[in-house]
Amino acid sequence: MCKDCGCSMGEAHTLRTRENPELKQAKTVEVIASILSKNDHEAAHNREHFSAAGVPCINLMSSPGSGKTMLLQKTIEALGGEFRISVIEGDLESENDAKKVREAGAQAFQITTGQTCHLDAFMVHEALHHLDLKACDLLFIENVGNLVCPASYDLGQHFNVVLLSVTEGSDKPQKYPVMFQKADMVLITKADLAEHFDFDFAEAKSLIKRLNPKADIITLDARTGRNLELWYQFLRLKKECF
Repeated sequence: MCKDCGCSMGEAHTLRTRENPELKQAKTVEVIASILSKNDHEAAHNREHFSAAGVPCINLMSSPGSGKTMLLQKTIEALGGEFRISVIEGDLESENDAKKVREAGAQAFQITTGQTCHLDAFMVHEALHHLDLKACDLLFIENVGNLVCPASYDLGQHFNVVLLSVTEGSDKPQKYPVMFQKADMVLITKADLAEHFDFDFAEAKSLIKRLNPKADIITLDARTGRNLELWYQFLRLKKECF
């Protein structure tokens, strides 16, 4: 797991705390605060680039297998004649998702993070050297599949979109509240499979709204096309802001 955000420090934290718990706790907080501060500074720099180019940047976050890449493929195919779309892909290994995005018709750059369980602003800034923002109307960042760490790292995006698949269970917002608190939009995905997984839509929406009353929610199914037009309309409205 990630050595930057602290989620790989469990065993080390336990051992060192026995030696000097106050020193360890203070040092850990200091290091993580420094990392996040530097990241936020770089994120602000990224956002300046996006805004200056008139390109809204959407950060897609979710568990693995929620349908982020499928959603991007459908979006590129549907809106490719309307917007020039670019994608920054984040995964621990492989270029599989970037390849799918390119085949759908968008320019894409793959970031492989190795053992790091999220993207950060420095990784995104490096990716920008490989993309032409002048040939872009919408930029998506497909973050590493993880409902914890990505929520803590600003990448310079303008909007956060969180995907919640019906295969995960309707209680996920309660278990991972920070992710849903950061969302501008929550997409409940793979909706046509709900009956097979006993997913409670009312419960999921209630939990999301309790955590984040301002978040918009769309229930959709990318494979069948159910409610995808609502998602496309959301993107059109955000583009109009630029």
